[in-house]
Amino acid sequence: MSQTLAINERQDFITTKGRQKAHLKCDADSIAGCVSQRACVYCGARVVLNPITDAIHLVHGPIGCSAYTWDIRGSLTSGEELFRNSFSTDLKEQDVIFGGEKKLSAAIDKLAIKYNPKLIFIYSTCIVGVIGDDLEAVAKAAAKRYGIQVIPVQSSGFIGNKSAGYRAACDALFRLIEPADRTMVGKDKSINYLGDFNLAGEAWIIRDYFRQMGVTVNVVLTGDASSADLKKATRASLNIIQCAGSMHYLAGRMEETYGIPFMQVSFLGLHDTADSLRRVAAAIGDKEVLARTEALIDRELAVTAPVIEDYRRKLAGKKAAVYVGGGFKAISLIKQFRELGIEVVMIGTQTGRQEEYDTIHELASDGTVILDDANPSELEKFMTEQQADLLVGGVKERPLAYKLGKAFIDHNHDRKHPLSGYVGAINFAKEVYSTVCSPVWKYVRSGDEGCE
Repeated sequence: MSQTLAINERQDFITTKGRQKAHLKCDADSIAGCVSQRACVYCGARVVLNPITDAIHLVHGPIGCSAYTWDIRGSLTSGEELFRNSFSTDLKEQDVIFGGEKKLSAAIDKLAIKYNPKLIFIYSTCIVGVIGDDLEAVAKAAAKRYGIQVIPVQSSGFIGNKSAGYRAACDALFRLIEPADRTMVGKDKSINYLGDFNLAGEAWIIRDYFRQMGVTVNVVLTGDASSADLKKATRASLNIIQCAGSMHYLAGRMEETYGIPFMQVSFLGLHDTADSLRRVAAAIGDKEVLARTEALIDRELAVTAPVIEDYRRKLAGKKAAVYVGGGFKAISLIKQFRELGIEVVMIGTQTGRQEEYDTIHELASDGTVILDDANPSELEKFMTEQQADLLVGGVKERPLAYKLGKAFIDHNHDRKHPLSGYVGAINFAKEVYSTVCSPVWKYVRSGDEGCE
């Protein structure tokens, strides 16, 4: 690397394809003193559970934690809208000194009486981890008082990183989906779709593909799912995972406990969408499903492929930087950019696992910078050095890109347009073209070659 990193301990988390060893340190706590782009443990838990449509999400902590994650997902619902509210116990200095359990119990009482919910999640935050409130005891007492499920989410910020928040959410989900009748486990010839949060209706798009294939989707975890839907999760015979970072842990526990196998899928880009549909059809093992799957792919490609090829001609030669949450999404984006004739020159994730980084290293071109748990200075440094034309990231990365005069694509959880499936591939290509080739760049950076 041409410049010295601001924090020397970060050296092991960054590598360059073809110039250094492939091994990359990952899935570790952020370096002290480094303003990481990662979200906290509580936020990791909240983004997984928030789309459950009929749940009360009660944040036991200061008001800022609740405000930060209010309606954090751009999730759509076909049912209730209770999940769009964000409730807080609003802990203050006096609660830190004397404890917040009474305040938490009173908050549950008010919410249970006013909304009559079927399910309440209680999230612990950093301050709760310090003062030691017993969420389990408060939840158990409240559940008995009102005859509903009250599930604590152990997401105190000091217990780890964002990945720990994913696991805390999955632990809460595992409690929710525990079957009353174990004889029904795996009985339905259906699939669960894990790790899709119905951003801009994406779960509905993928569900419709499966409908056309003749495959029944049992429940989506957690997009557009109610508590009653989720309680049927153990009846499916197969789990498929879109967002591996958030749901791989739950899928593993379901396989270990209930014998339900799982596979990772991706519906980002033409190649991965077709490949995933085919692998699901093969797992179902029905000849009619296989035939209908091929017919579906042919129909969609007949419409989509010419559009993508047109954008490819216009975008050929551009360079992209990618910094997203999970490793599996990063892998898909490398492939999707290649479909558009764009080279990925920097790629990183917040929660990628070692096997995912191994795949990223194999897919990446020589000279590509690969990094885990980046901070703003690193992103700015490598975007500039690698001469990226655009950055794909989330809301925290947008200002970095614009400050450097780089185009930006929002691939995070608060976007309002679908990027999954064939319609998502067109939306992505259109968005890349409109931002990279915007006339504004000729006013903010010199030597811009523009687009066709």
